Amino acid sequence: MKTMNQSIVRCICFILVGVLLVAWPEAAILYLVIAIGAMFLIPGLFSVITYLLRGRKIGMPFPLVSVGSALFGFCLMVMPAFFVSILMYVLGVILVFAGISQIASLLSARSHAVVSFGYYVIPVLILLAGLVVLANPFAVATIPFIILGVSSTAYGIAELINLYKFRKKEERGVSTGVVI
Repeated sequence: MKTMNQSIVRCICFILVGVLLVAWPEAAILYLVIAIGAMFLIPGLFSVITYLLRGRKIGMPFPLVSVGSALFGFCLMVMPAFFVSILMYVLGVILVFAGISQIASLLSARSHAVVSFGYYVIPVLILLAGLVVLANPFAVATIPFIILGVSSTAYGIAELINLYKFRKKEERGVSTGVVI
C-alpha cells in the first residue's frame, strides 16, 4: 500500500506541474532563465571566493573567467525577460535569413534545372516562422512549456487511471505483471 500512495503522490505532482506550466508558461520561462543564471553565478562565485581565500597565497592567477561567469549569471537572474526576448529575436532573425537563403538558392538553381513549386514550401515556412517569432517572441517561447504542461498533465491522469484499474485487478487476485 505504501508504494501505491507514493505512486498517487507522483501522479498528482505531474498533474500539478502540468497545470502550472499550461496556466503560466511565461513564468516557467523566466524561472528557467533564473535557474540557468544560478548555474553560472554559483560556480563563478565559488572560484572567486576560493581564489580570495587560498589562491593569492599559492600564486594562482586571478579567475577572470569566473568573474565573467558570475556577472553573467547575476544578469540572467536579475533580467530574465530581457535575455529571453533577445534569444527569441536572434532565433527569429536566423530563421528569416535561413528561409531567404534557401529561397535564393532555389531561384539560382532554376537556371540549371527545373525547380517545382513543392521545393519552395519548406523555405517559405521557415521564413514565415522567423517572421512570427520576430512579431511575437515571448508568445512563441511559451509554446514548448505549454506542450510540456499538457503532456505532464496527460501522463499524470493516465497513470492515475492505470493505478486504479490495475489495483482493482490485483485486489481480485488477477496478476497484471505491473509493479505499482
